[in-house]
Amino acid sequence: MQAELVGTIPSTIQPSDNPYLTGAWRPTHNEWNAVFANGDAWVIGTIPDDIDGVYVRTGENQINDPIGRYHPFDGDGLIHAISFKDGRASYRSRFVRTKGFQAEQEAGRSLWAGLMEPPHKSARPGWGAQEWLKDSSSTDVVVHAGKILSTFYQCGEGYRLDPFTMDQFGTEGWVPLDGISAHCKTDEATGELLFFNYSKHAPYMHYGVVGADNRLKHYVPIPLPGPRLPHDMAFTPNYSILNDMPLYWAPELLEKGLHAVQFYPDQKTRFAIIPRFGQPEDIRWFEAEPTYTLHWLNAWEEGDEIVLDGYFQEEPMPKSYPNAPKGLERMMAYLDQQLLKPKLHRWRFDLKTGATVEERLDDRILEFGTINQKFAGRKYRYAYSAIPEPGWFLFRGLVKHDLETGTSEAVAFGDNRFGSEAPFAPRIGAVDEDDGYIVSFVADLNADTSECLLIDAKNFAAGPVCRIILPERICSGTHATWANGSDIGMSENTVLAA
Repeated sequence: MQAELVGTIPSTIQPSDNPYLTGAWRPTHNEWNAVFANGDAWVIGTIPDDIDGVYVRTGENQINDPIGRYHPFDGDGLIHAISFKDGRASYRSRFVRTKGFQAEQEAGRSLWAGLMEPPHKSARPGWGAQEWLKDSSSTDVVVHAGKILSTFYQCGEGYRLDPFTMDQFGTEGWVPLDGISAHCKTDEATGELLFFNYSKHAPYMHYGVVGADNRLKHYVPIPLPGPRLPHDMAFTPNYSILNDMPLYWAPELLEKGLHAVQFYPDQKTRFAIIPRFGQPEDIRWFEAEPTYTLHWLNAWEEGDEIVLDGYFQEEPMPKSYPNAPKGLERMMAYLDQQLLKPKLHRWRFDLKTGATVEERLDDRILEFGTINQKFAGRKYRYAYSAIPEPGWFLFRGLVKHDLETGTSEAVAFGDNRFGSEAPFAPRIGAVDEDDGYIVSFVADLNADTSECLLIDAKNFAAGPVCRIILPERICSGTHATWANGSDIGMSENTVLAA
């Protein structure tokens, strides 16, 4: 390994009993370049020479001492990217230079309070649906029009970075006034980007399409009864799927300026199905059982039906987390997937009759699913879900589902080892849907190290074929993506230059 410490971001964090500022969520403040080749002491196994592309993962890394109670979704966005080509790999990590990041660097302290504090604690106006939060651009990443698009879960400006050099290009020019939510969707078949946003003013949601040329092509309202908290969307070749779920800010408290989430089990979940370039009058609304779904897996068209897979929460509003530090009980509960009980679920929407049929696909608690993105919006066979660590917003392993046969295989990361969202990287020249690798960053708390591991998806239960030890242990994070080198112009010099 050839490693270069590019820089260290000054931190003012003080010792804390907040469990999401320690352990697997201990913040990282260094930025690195590193190059790896087979034979290095830092490479365990063999870096495959039949993948070509980049794995990108984002996450929250608090820099300054927080104002009040810290929630892990408050931290500044730090992106880690590792590129593969010809049996070699190149790793880079960079903080997203958001407007909030720059302002707090100049001030030398936190200027915005986080999710768990009232607005008057923020020193400046903020961004997003709550209006006083910092747009930390730390939730999600996709690669569109050859660049990383980094986004914030409560709707922010969207930031562009080069997926190989990590050079930064600032905010995205086409973003509407209400911002864009995390979980924009890229359609590999068309090169289009689909997005949504939400706010506290009517119509409360919008939906849009950006072309392969990175220009806004379509932007329309999706009228809702009031402010909602959607987190994800899905698509098929002809339709986009948005939602109105019965978990949102209590209206009577919102009138008093309090953002308290409440679940309303007497209300149905509603799905808005709109043609990709449709108008509000084209929306078809479908009702389903009340739940909250954080993440969808995939959707496709099947005759007169649209089929949607995602993670149905059986307990969207769990009871308080036991033994949590005082004041953090609610936060800990909402981060514990064992309490939320998300399970792989399928919805079928009949476009002729307007009926919805639901079915459970797996009774295990699973989340953060990925697929071969070539099949996004199309009928697929294989899914890869993360296995949550009880009590924590962490993942201890992965499950591969064969949705055609109903079988599955699992891989555990090991004791005190926690992984990241794990996208699928197709093998060069792949024909089969599962011909490729699952890629993830794993933090090993026993050795205080992090590594990038690759699992052969066709031999899933055998575990990693390669483990690449990173220059330091990185903080746990949220979402990740894979981009094929052939799609975004990767060259050998890009991979090898540290």
